[in-house]
Amino acid sequence: MKSHDCHVLLTQLLPVDIRGILPQKVRHSITKLCFFFNSICSKVIDPGTLEKLQADVVLKLCELEMHFPPSFFDIMVHLTVHLVREIKMCGPMFLRYMYPFERAMGQLKGLVRSRSRPEGSIVEGYIAEEVIEFYTDYLGGVEPIGLPKSRHEGRLHGTGTIGFKLVKVGLEL
Repeated sequence: MKSHDCHVLLTQLLPVDIRGILPQKVRHSITKLCFFFNSICSKVIDPGTLEKLQADVVLKLCELEMHFPPSFFDIMVHLTVHLVREIKMCGPMFLRYMYPFERAMGQLKGLVRSRSRPEGSIVEGYIAEEVIEFYTDYLGGVEPIGLPKSRHEGRLHGTGTIGFKLVKVGLEL
């Protein structure tokens, strides 16, 4: 999974999924940890609540240590304790998301044609796309080859609705 998928699973879906499965104490600890991640990833964070968030995450991790075996806890679980301090030093989390870079790297990875020289084939593919885009803009009325059309092409011009009909309902005698 991509990191954005894990983010959505952790902050939105996991609390809903574990409602009827786990014991209540375990479920509440995991749900509180999910709410912690949801609150630190929001766009607006009140600096006054950061100390309370720090205390809550430490408490929830201690509760999880009571419910899960020690093999569950690795360095990644411990790093959640340091997230609040990082927010204090660097600002909100959404300013440092890596999702756009991961998406761009996925597009570049799709350009690899030769496994022996991936960098060269990425450069060739990228230059080919740039040249095609330049020529389609330069030549104006020419249909581009190999570039997909937008699904919304032509739909956003004008007004009205598609297939709108006026129907009168009444009794015919």
